[in-house]
Amino acid sequence: MTIEKGRGATVNGESHRFNLPQRAVDGDWLDLAMLEGALPQLRTEVTVERPRTIIARNASPDIGFDRSINAYRGCEHGCIYCYARPSHAYHDLSPGLDFETKLFAKPDAAALLRAELARKNYSVAPIAMGTNTDPYQPIEKDWRITRQVLEVLVETRHPTFITTKSDRILRDIDLLADLARDNLVAVMLSVTTLDPKVARTLEPRAPHPERRMEAIAQLAQAGIPVTANMSPIIPAINDHEIESVVARVAAAGARDINYILVRLPHEVAPLFRAWLDAHHPDRAAKVMAIIRDLRGGRDNDPNFGSRMRGHGVWADLIRSRFVKARRKAGFGDDRLTLRTDLFRPPEGAQMRLF
Repeated sequence: MTIEKGRGATVNGESHRFNLPQRAVDGDWLDLAMLEGALPQLRTEVTVERPRTIIARNASPDIGFDRSINAYRGCEHGCIYCYARPSHAYHDLSPGLDFETKLFAKPDAAALLRAELARKNYSVAPIAMGTNTDPYQPIEKDWRITRQVLEVLVETRHPTFITTKSDRILRDIDLLADLARDNLVAVMLSVTTLDPKVARTLEPRAPHPERRMEAIAQLAQAGIPVTANMSPIIPAINDHEIESVVARVAAAGARDINYILVRLPHEVAPLFRAWLDAHHPDRAAKVMAIIRDLRGGRDNDPNFGSRMRGHGVWADLIRSRFVKARRKAGFGDDRLTLRTDLFRPPEGAQMRLF
């Protein structure tokens, strides 16, 4: 098995769920590269996507929002556990390395959002960002699509929830602070581990755990409501860090912390097993045995409710440890509610014509 340096997946097999035609790689250049000693390093490719709308709707009872915006497809962070990986199969691309290297950007997102918010029948509710792929992954530095979307939300005084594992969000702290003054934004930082060695293979291109702690601190100091999410908790990989992660995010200024147990839908399961074999062969069988115990004997439980928290002895143990750690850290049961009464439809020369 060849492990691509700086990438999460160890394989790049195509999905077979949609009966897609299999791709054959021309071996000439591979043969030449192998004779010269090494395969060429994978580079990130970005394709422009032109959707007709930008707000996605959902009716899931497991999440607290009914709409979201994803500025990108695929994610260069390369988190091996990412439940969004299977979505790349819809493009005849692998949920493995393709998901990390063949990305899609939606530069029309802000314009599409303005158009949707201007509709007479639009009903206001918080828009979530970062629900599928990270809005502050590395390519946001150049594309700035997330910032453009935020500018529209600031203009229209529209509430938003943002989930990210990147300190790049600090670049937009001016816009976030503006929204926070009217209780229109909440940010959630994903903190999976405090161990940089674990993070290096688990989420290889995501910012260092200490940079995320600094982001929590700076957001809190700026008056921006920020929480943390230990997502995912992986038995025998990072579950021993529950207490230390909860304590650290509390000390950094987070208002709360939640968790999600590892989920392995569709192609994520074989990718995760290959990752275990490559990086943790000593405990691979143990990890998968506990996950199956959490998931009713399967690699994954797709059912609403239990898919986020699991069930059984291991799930109960993790839940009780997390509750105790939250209580010790001083977290309460307050829940932030964003305002929706300040919304004003977008204006401008074009919009006034409608």
